[in-house]
Parts: sequence; C-alpha cells; structure tokens
Amino acid sequence: MQSFSKFSLTLIFVLSIVFGIHIFVLYKLGSPLFDNRIIAAYLVNCSLALVIYLTLFLLKNKMSEQIGFLYMGGSFVKFLIFFIFFYPYYKLDGGLDSLEFAAFFVPYLISLILETLGVIEFLKK
Repeated sequence: MQSFSKFSLTLIFVLSIVFGIHIFVLYKLGSPLFDNRIIAAYLVNCSLALVIYLTLFLLKNKMSEQIGFLYMGGSFVKFLIFFIFFYPYYKLDGGLDSLEFAAFFVPYLISLILETLGVIEFLKK
C-alpha cells in the first residue's frame, strides 16, 4: 500500500500545482477562472486516476497478464466519463473551444502520464 500512498500524494501534489498554473494562465489571458467545469475536471480526473491505479495495483498479482488490457479499460472509462458528463456541456454553445478543451484535457493528460509512470514503477518490482 506504500506504493498507492506515494502515487496518491504525487498525483494530488502535481495536479494542484498544474491547477494553480492553469488558473494563473487563465487570469493572465483575462478569461473566466472557474468556467468550463475546470474544478470538476481536475477532481474527476484525479479521482479516476486514483481508482484505476488502485485497481491495477490490487490486481497486479492475480491478473498480471491482463494488466495492459485493464489499463486500457481505465482509459476507456475516462473517455466515457468525458463524453457523458463534460462533452454535452461543452457543446451547448455549438462547439468545443480551446478553453473548454484545456479545462478537461490538461488534467487528463497529467493524470494519464502520472498513472502510466506509477503503473510502470509497480510492474518493475
């Protein structure tokens, strides 16, 4: 469980820093800071990354041959969440603009990178 604790703290710390930078950039651009469900996007991506990592960590010995498929399944779940809960909201104005795209996909990308590195780390052991 030490691996999960380390991953959790790292993920939360890095996403917090990225969120601060994201808000600062929005401020400098004169854009609304908390628009486009940005807080929900960071929280959802963080939560999903934690659940997916924990699931893979707990199943690594029982289903070691299928970890890659389970990992891809987790990515599918993330996209499903996006298309069910975020995409309809973003499409209300007729399109997906760059601020809306960034609000979801910046935390998605950071979570995905950290999740990938975390899974690689525990699979090495």
